Amino acid sequence: MTQFGGQIAVITGGASGIGRALGARFARAGATIVLLDVEAKALEAAVAGLRAAGANASGVVCDVTKFESVQAAEREVIARHGKVHLLFNNAGVGAHEDVPIWELPLNDWRWVFAVNVWGVVHGIKAFVPGMLAHGEAGHVINTSSGNGGLIVVPSTPSYSASKAAVSMITETLHLQLALQQARLKAHVLYPGPHIVSSGIFDAKRNRPAEFAREAPQVAPAVTLEMLKQFAASQGRAFEATTPEEVAEHAHQGIARGDYFILPMTAEGEARMRARFEGVLARKDPTPVF
Repeated sequence: MTQFGGQIAVITGGASGIGRALGARFARAGATIVLLDVEAKALEAAVAGLRAAGANASGVVCDVTKFESVQAAEREVIARHGKVHLLFNNAGVGAHEDVPIWELPLNDWRWVFAVNVWGVVHGIKAFVPGMLAHGEAGHVINTSSGNGGLIVVPSTPSYSASKAAVSMITETLHLQLALQQARLKAHVLYPGPHIVSSGIFDAKRNRPAEFAREAPQVAPAVTLEMLKQFAASQGRAFEATTPEEVAEHAHQGIARGDYFILPMTAEGEARMRARFEGVLARKDPTPVF
């Protein structure tokens, strides 16, 4: 029996990318997996894949932008399993931010914040009270990003802002749980150390009509291939992190009890140091990429 053997893990955005990889990794660690996702067919396939590998896994269709949906998912998980030990608030999207911040359509902001920020808030609100009530040790892991959570990529204002919010929400949760001496611990997950080769570049496939963009796209959507070509044009090697690597970092970090799950390169640490030193020196922000 491993450290996570017999525990119940709930993962939002669980049908693909990092979420699906987290399900596979923690299933191998002995946890029972419940994947939550808005994409029903992908969710069915992800659960089938986990079961084929021997996991005890199930799925619940859930829209994290709507509290009632997350609340209903929590009730279904409790009805099936009785309690939750691991909550991964992982669902995330990125709009193709192709214009300056003052021209960015409001629905880009609304959609990104509805998933990336409200999804985390809804997960905490729906699941944490029950996780505290059953009294057993547990973990809440919120997926942030180095972009916004630590430094700023100026071309992605809504995404950066949403991930900065996730970092602050998680730190507040960590401190409040510690002050209550709860057996529940919060962690912030920064996928990396490189750009993750996940489905977030195609997040628009799940963009609902209520958040439809009010203006046409003026530039092509960014893809991993475009990023590779740009890196090559700058004479730089392009490196990507797989979702499976992120899941392994998460497993190791949670097992150690780390608050910051933050794989980092020397170049990344230098960028962070330059940003933080600039703040202390009251310097104007400068691009770090």
